[in-house]
Amino acid sequence: MEQDLRSIPASKLDKFIENHLPDTSLCADLREVIDALCALLKDRFFRGPVRRMRASKGVKGKCTALKGRSDADLVVFLNNLTYFEDQLNQQGVLIKEIKKQLYEVQHERRFGVKFEVQSLRSPNSRALSFKLSAPDLLKEVKFDVLPAYDLLDHLNILKKPNQQFYANLISGRTPLGKEGKLLTCFMGLRKYFLNCRPTKLKRLIRLVTHWYQLCKEKLGDPLPPQYALELLTVYAWEYGSRVTKFNTAQGFRTVLELVTKYKQLRIYWTVYYDFRHQEVSEYLHQQLKKDRPVILDPADPTRNIAGLNPKDWRRLAGEAAAWLQYPCFKYRDGSPVCSWEVPTEVAVPTKYLFCRIFWLLFWSLFHFIFGKTSSG
Repeated sequence: MEQDLRSIPASKLDKFIENHLPDTSLCADLREVIDALCALLKDRFFRGPVRRMRASKGVKGKCTALKGRSDADLVVFLNNLTYFEDQLNQQGVLIKEIKKQLYEVQHERRFGVKFEVQSLRSPNSRALSFKLSAPDLLKEVKFDVLPAYDLLDHLNILKKPNQQFYANLISGRTPLGKEGKLLTCFMGLRKYFLNCRPTKLKRLIRLVTHWYQLCKEKLGDPLPPQYALELLTVYAWEYGSRVTKFNTAQGFRTVLELVTKYKQLRIYWTVYYDFRHQEVSEYLHQQLKKDRPVILDPADPTRNIAGLNPKDWRRLAGEAAAWLQYPCFKYRDGSPVCSWEVPTEVAVPTKYLFCRIFWLLFWSLFHFIFGKTSSG
């Protein structure tokens, strides 16, 4: 399919997505199985190190389509975890308990598909896997199961969280060296961040994801995380288009050009956190001063999605530069597709800017009131 994508004219990319890259959401049969599995887990108690707990819900996270199979995350939120430390301290024990419960579900044979729990990778494994497959399905689906503190039980997904929540996250309440290790807690916020996007943007994300998988097949690991490419696609659209009907080839080219400029990338969002809280502001300034590329998780400011190894980006950037010469970025008459004008960095407000504005307004009001009094 790499040859197909490389050689297809820019004007045919939408048709390519429609024909070859359907939505990777699980088919109806498997979705019903996962829903039933989550319901079963909700009915069971999990024995923790100190107390028993129950699953409050299960959420399917990222799903990656590969040849012959798909990989997905299934996050099990547990209601008796009271904060992030509980997840970090008890994760190994909880994984073993979830494995025990899944084995029981497997032996009950309630599902019309093959359900296979796999062995833990190590005694201290932070995730376990199971596979679903059926004779009438074209591919099997492998799930990584991860326990998590139910963050969204304490937050409204449609509203910006109280910034004290993030202040607690980045202060002493998050153990040193564990920053960015709590990605499962933020699965709901992260999922909503992508799912609320226009349909055509989500199709562009599928195209970029497909390109990334082609690069992975050719180059192998290590490469930057796939989620970094998904966020880069959202960023390119936000700063270069923002319309629901756009030229797919332009968007695709813009993302690849940004990949080639990885040394300049400094990207973040203020959807869930911002600079208004002093402690959060100081932390964000520290994060955004770090070596580039920097792509902060829109839900978790402690996590740089770009990763820590620029060599991973260098390998992907080389492939992106080669792809920019291919016919998929040319129109039928041979003219090149132009990219959107998108900056490589998001501006960072001056430190304590909000405080300065407040004091400026205060002193202006002070002089206005007392100036009138003295003149009267």
